[in-house]
Amino acid sequence: MKHASDQPAGFWTPRPSSLDGVLSRLDNLSRKPELMLQRELAHARALKPYVEGSAGRLVAPLEQEVELASLYLFCDYYPDDGQLTLIEQLRDVITEHIPEEERQWLDPLKHSYLDILKPASPPKPGQDLVLQSIADGTRLILPGGEFVRDLAADRPLLTRVIHDPHTQESGRAVWAGCGVTMSQTDAEALLDITSEWRREMEMTTGSFSLGEWKEFAKRFGYMMLWALAQRRMDAMMDAVVHIAYRNPNGQPYLYAVALYDHHEHRFFTEALSEMKEFQVEKSSSDDRQSGVGDLPSVRHWSQRENGRLVARLTLTAFQLFAECDSPQRLDHIKHRLAASLGFSLHFRGETLAPPARQLSVDELMSDEPPTVVVTREEDRMLLNQFLEKAYLEWSDQPHLALTGQTPRHAAATATLRGKVGDLIDDMERHDPGRHRFGKPAFSYNRLRAHVGLEELPE
Repeated sequence: MKHASDQPAGFWTPRPSSLDGVLSRLDNLSRKPELMLQRELAHARALKPYVEGSAGRLVAPLEQEVELASLYLFCDYYPDDGQLTLIEQLRDVITEHIPEEERQWLDPLKHSYLDILKPASPPKPGQDLVLQSIADGTRLILPGGEFVRDLAADRPLLTRVIHDPHTQESGRAVWAGCGVTMSQTDAEALLDITSEWRREMEMTTGSFSLGEWKEFAKRFGYMMLWALAQRRMDAMMDAVVHIAYRNPNGQPYLYAVALYDHHEHRFFTEALSEMKEFQVEKSSSDDRQSGVGDLPSVRHWSQRENGRLVARLTLTAFQLFAECDSPQRLDHIKHRLAASLGFSLHFRGETLAPPARQLSVDELMSDEPPTVVVTREEDRMLLNQFLEKAYLEWSDQPHLALTGQTPRHAAATATLRGKVGDLIDDMERHDPGRHRFGKPAFSYNRLRAHVGLEELPE
């Protein structure tokens, strides 16, 4: 998993009071009724992955990302309804007095842009900070402060800086108020992702006028916010993938389940016993008594890692269950089963969804995989949902034990009606809930009624 220290983190910086003043005017202007729609469109564009994509369902934008989106609105956004930019409108205001110390920030704001900057040396409180763009090498000098304690030389910054109008030094700038720090790997990834989108735009439009980094960043700097959202979502997904689901007894919870029909019990027994990654489980007294009439008893094979059960195969007279601790392991086992058993397997369905659970940010950002304990009631509910869907669909699927007829149609015939009942009885005897929590997870009278058979006393 990605260490918490590697995660993107926001920071705040002080701004000159006159710059605060003009940004406040721009914000008030953007909130006028005639401009509110454009304000919403600009924020939706800058924060698109959170608004429209899947990122928003997993992680909320940092406060600093929202602030950078607002700065995009103030400094970069061209309204699509033909209105002037906010800076141009504020510059043309004649109905109110704007102090000259605020007005002089308008041009620097207009020419500012979002960039990925790396400290040229370790930041020290009270000293100026030299930053260099990792995109085009531009060097800038910015005032330091106590906030630099949150910065580090090996952690680049996604931020906006504004050239200081009070000096003739071309490289002297001030902070726009916030930014996001990240690892060098993340910073390089942001640049690579953005550059790839840039190349795609150039190829699609046939225009290669975005060669200068400053011009591209000014027009499409919000794409760096998109790339940051993608990296944050990827890190969150990595944490989710590594969640350790456990039963109350501490063993891995086998939530990934696949169900098959079969009609060759002896062949399956031999083939599964030859799979080296599985060990035959010793039959319990319940298993030995599970056969009825000429039907064979149930058989189990298990796979363990570091003493923990991570997969189980259960073979009954007519079905094969594969239960695993992850979708990836189930996918591997499904391929192994297909290679060994081929067309003798008849896939009936699978479930890959783990229990829904809210995890704290600390749990997801921890260096150790989060652990989720699944209660017996949660287990029963999830298994019931899977079996209900699989078995109600099973009733309308051809079955070899019924001479190729569907259970629903076979139940309507005098010759096969009893056979359909036998199949459902066998399903109920070997419901996977019995070895998970001691009772069936599904009510088989529902299935009997669904195919037109009489319900049995429970």
